[in-house]
Amino acid sequence: MIRRCPALLVSAPASGQGKTSVTAALARAHVRQGRRVCVFKTGPDFLDPMILERASGAPVYQLDPWMGGEDDVCARLYDAAGEADLILVEGVMGLFDGSPSSADLAMSRGLPVLAVIDGSAMAQTFGALAHGLANYRPGLLLRGVLANRVGSAYHAGLLRDSLPPGIDWFGALPRDAAMALPERHLGLVAAGELADIDVRLDALADAWLAQGVAALPPAVAFEAPVSVPPGRRLEGVRIAIARDAAFAFIYPANLDLLRAEGARLSFFSPVAGEPLPSCDAVWLPGGYPELHLDALAAHAGLRRDLRAHVDAGRPLLAECGGLLYALDRLADRDGREGAMAGLLPGRAVLQPRLAAIGMQEMHLPEGTLRGHSFHYAQASVEAEALAVASNPHGGPTAESVYRRARMTASFVHFYFPSGPAAAARLFLP
Repeated sequence: MIRRCPALLVSAPASGQGKTSVTAALARAHVRQGRRVCVFKTGPDFLDPMILERASGAPVYQLDPWMGGEDDVCARLYDAAGEADLILVEGVMGLFDGSPSSADLAMSRGLPVLAVIDGSAMAQTFGALAHGLANYRPGLLLRGVLANRVGSAYHAGLLRDSLPPGIDWFGALPRDAAMALPERHLGLVAAGELADIDVRLDALADAWLAQGVAALPPAVAFEAPVSVPPGRRLEGVRIAIARDAAFAFIYPANLDLLRAEGARLSFFSPVAGEPLPSCDAVWLPGGYPELHLDALAAHAGLRRDLRAHVDAGRPLLAECGGLLYALDRLADRDGREGAMAGLLPGRAVLQPRLAAIGMQEMHLPEGTLRGHSFHYAQASVEAEALAVASNPHGGPTAESVYRRARMTASFVHFYFPSGPAAAARLFLP
C-alpha cells in the first residue's frame, strides 16, 4: 500500500547555516494556516527536535538509516503520511556529509530537498553554491533554495537573481537577533528554557510568509513498512524516568518502545528533589547535570534511594548526563564541584572543548544497541569496563559501558528501536 503526502528535506552546504530556524519557520507557518505538520530530525539530536516540536505542536522523531535502520525510517514516514498534510525533515550537517548522509536519506525515500544557504557574506556566489548542491550527485532532486541571514531586500534580490534555471527560490529570512535561536556548548538552548520561544518562532514564520512562497510542495509516495509486533517483554514493569532541565535528552521513540513492550512509565525531577517513585527499574537519561550542581547535590534523600535501588540488584540505566550524575562528584567548566549520586566510583569534569562525538554500536550481554556520543565531559571511572563501543565510521570516539550489579552506565545515548529486545532486557527486574 502507498500513502502520499507533500514532503521536503531541509538541508544546507554545512552546519550552522540555519536549518533548524528555517524548518521551524516552515512548520510554524503551515500550522498557522491550519495544516497538520509532521517534523523529523535526521540523525541523533535532542535540542533541535525540542525547537521543532514547539514550532509544529507535535513530537519530533529521528530518521536515521544507521541508528534505527531502514525499516524504522520507512515505518515512521509511512505513519506520518497517513495523518499529516506536510512532512518536513531537517537534515544533519551538510547535505552530503556523513554516511549515511542527508542526501542518502533524501534519495532513498524520494524526498525533494530545500537547501538553506547563509547568504550574509555573498552575492552571486550564492547561485554557484546552489548549482553545486543540485548537480553534485545525479538523481538528487533539489527542489529549491532559501537564503538565510540576508541584509536587505536588495541583497535578497541579488541572491535570487543568481540562481540558475531549474532551481526555485523559496525566499529569504533576514539577519535579525529577534529571530535567532540562542546556543550553548551542546547546541541550541532547550526550547523550554526560552521564555520568548513562541515570539521568535512566530517572527520566523511571519518573515517567511511575507515572501509569498508558502504553497505546499508536491506529494511524495511512501511505501508501507514490514510490520513487527512488539514483544511485550516488559509487561507490568514499572520504570521511573528522570525528566527535568538536567535530564531532558529523551528520544520519544524510546518512550514509545518501552510502552509498547508493556512497561508502566512514571517521571520524576531530581532537580526539584522529587522522591524516587515506586518502581522496578530506573532510567537516568542525558542532559545538563553540570548546570544544576547545587540542586542535585542538595537532595541527599534521592541519592540515598537510588543507591538502595542499585544495592538491591534492581535495573538502572544511566546515559551520558545520567552517567555524570551516577558518579561520586561532578565539576562544571568553572571548577565548581558538587556531590552526585555515588552509584559508580569516579569523578567527571566539564571541559571547554568537545571530548567525544560519534555514532556508537555496543554489544552487551542483553544484545546489541546503537546510539551516539556527544559530550564535553572527561570522566575518571574507577571500574573496569564491561564493554567498549565500536564507531561505524572509524572515528576516535569509542565509549566504555560500566556495569555494577544491574546498573548499566555509559556516555552513549542509546536508540532503543535499534535493538528492542536488548533495550527491554536492560530494564527487566
